[in-house]
Amino acid sequence: MTTHQPTAEARTAGPVRPASDDRRPGDPSWVRPVLLALLLATGLAYLWNLSASGYANSFYSAAVQAGSRSWKAFFFGSLDAGNAITVDKPPAALWPMALSVRLFGLNSWAVLVPQVLMGVGTAAVLYAAVRRRFSALAGLLAVVVLALTPVAALMFRFNNPDALLALLMTTAVYCVLRAVEDGRTKWLAWAGAAVGLAFLAKTLQAFLILPPLALVYAVCAPVRLRRRLGQLALSAAVMVVVGGWWVAAVELWPASSRPYVGGSQHNSFLELTFGYNGFGRLSGDETGSVGGGGRGGGPGGGMFGESGVTRMFGDSVGGQIAWLLPAALLLLAAGLAVTWRARRADPARAAFLVWGGALLTTAGVFSFMAGIFHQYYTVALAPYLAALVGMGTAVLWEERARIAARAALAATVAGTGVWSYVLLDRTPDYLPWLRWAVPAGGLAAGAALLLPPRLGRLPARLAAGLAILACLGGPAAYTLTTLNSGHTGSIVTAGPAEAGRTGMPGGRGAPRFGESGGGRGMPGGQLPGGRGMPGGATPPGGGRAPGGAFPALPEGAGRGGGGIGGLLDGAQVSAKAKAMLEQDAGDYTWAAASVGSQNAASYQLATEKPVMAIGGFNGTDPSPTLAQFKAYVQQGRIHWFIAGGGMGGRMGGNGTASQITSWVEQTYQKVTVGSATFYDLTAPKA
Repeated sequence: MTTHQPTAEARTAGPVRPASDDRRPGDPSWVRPVLLALLLATGLAYLWNLSASGYANSFYSAAVQAGSRSWKAFFFGSLDAGNAITVDKPPAALWPMALSVRLFGLNSWAVLVPQVLMGVGTAAVLYAAVRRRFSALAGLLAVVVLALTPVAALMFRFNNPDALLALLMTTAVYCVLRAVEDGRTKWLAWAGAAVGLAFLAKTLQAFLILPPLALVYAVCAPVRLRRRLGQLALSAAVMVVVGGWWVAAVELWPASSRPYVGGSQHNSFLELTFGYNGFGRLSGDETGSVGGGGRGGGPGGGMFGESGVTRMFGDSVGGQIAWLLPAALLLLAAGLAVTWRARRADPARAAFLVWGGALLTTAGVFSFMAGIFHQYYTVALAPYLAALVGMGTAVLWEERARIAARAALAATVAGTGVWSYVLLDRTPDYLPWLRWAVPAGGLAAGAALLLPPRLGRLPARLAAGLAILACLGGPAAYTLTTLNSGHTGSIVTAGPAEAGRTGMPGGRGAPRFGESGGGRGMPGGQLPGGRGMPGGATPPGGGRAPGGAFPALPEGAGRGGGGIGGLLDGAQVSAKAKAMLEQDAGDYTWAAASVGSQNAASYQLATEKPVMAIGGFNGTDPSPTLAQFKAYVQQGRIHWFIAGGGMGGRMGGNGTASQITSWVEQTYQKVTVGSATFYDLTAPKA
């Protein structure tokens, strides 16, 4: 194969300065309208049926509600406006949603629309990055692949930090590729800023792509080595400043006047960063975790699935992200083969190295981490995968006059069709006709792509169209199913409900820890006939959500009304319980307190009053202590105690949450509303 040289500029010596608007002089007039149409279609598709997810993850929605009421809660990422404890992540991902709720009030759309906009923004940045060195069709194909990746359709409509992380990581890659083109320092500085801000979204996960980005720039940038190293040092300094100012503020702020750092055991964000959210995820040794103790992976699997090189392709994860993952790896190899003999500073080869390195390092960490791992983490791979598919396909298409390029393209298409059959066969009752149509189309398209180009444009275009349909048929179906479904709780998956299960002991299809369909609770925690609304409130706007996603429940029926059932999903709050908590709530700092964040978040979202989450997300954080809680009660700052929730109630042993629960039960009068139990902290027992 010949060296791929996509533009005349790439063939010239010295720095390359493409047009600033990312459009090449030879672009057809239809390119920009098609791009805008694709972005608009992506946005409208992601907005479709958006309110079916209600408040999605009530844990983060409660923090958004708190941030919309209190600037202190906004700054720290507090779970409640009383600022008792923060979420277990830094707050950058909460800020856009909290500002939206300040403007438009607390409702499902105000919480989730910012995530949709991040998805559209990611697609736009992805196109700009791919288009700079490859054809317009390569950029457009990358956008289509991203939009139709099931886990992307899930997480760009969900309120976890992953949507912002994906946008910022894509932006960082774009900036590095701009810097590789001409060696200008400003683009590398912008890349550092993007990674620093991504750190404030999801801590150390933002750093996973730093090694390939830094290495590629150090080797490929068209400036002297000393300058390259100096630029990388400056970029690192910018990253530290952008990501570190908030960390410094939290660590230096007097602990007595700020909320407790959720997820830590010693009220330290640095501990949270390097422990529970950092190296603990790799080793499985996560104090206070639902997994902890290194039980997360290994040869025998675990509650978060078996770790190893096949994890991204397994029963639980494959349907989320892996439809085109083998194709991306093949196209990465093909792209590097085509560009391998190019000059050191060739931007096209650098693009393959950067996107490929980002994909391999991130997928490698996900595959072997032994701690907490959820399927939706893989949305981080979606932009990298989409870029490689677009770029690699464009390179092989341009080289198709050579039999080796045609063979590689045909093998990629045919292999993707067969692999799609494997993934679809894991849900045999889901569109059974598609399971056979996709491989048949892939094999037919692969055979047609082997034909020489001299036969004419029409056969080639027909083969290309059939190849696209065959390769994207499976993920498109899963994506449409995802868009038509509501997703609630802490662990969610894309596609049909069966696709979120794993082959644990007992055979394929045994429920994973914390999963049961589109909205996840603990095993057995799903409500018969459907899912209740996060927080127990009626869907935004009243009545049923679109499509009947939230069937009516008996008063007091709950997900997590007590015990471990409230760990990953919220409780159903009855109208009587809501009215009881709202009464005189303005006289207290916290209308109520409950063990575990999900249980507390449900009542906070239902009443829009601060509810203290004792022990943080799992109920295992040592905050507040029993002495602190007693002081709050004596000062008249908490009205009600809500029984159950989290891991720290009756399952907490001698932990803080268990001590508080026991003291409350022994000291204060019990009130039962439906199936929920409350204790009036203003009414001691006689």
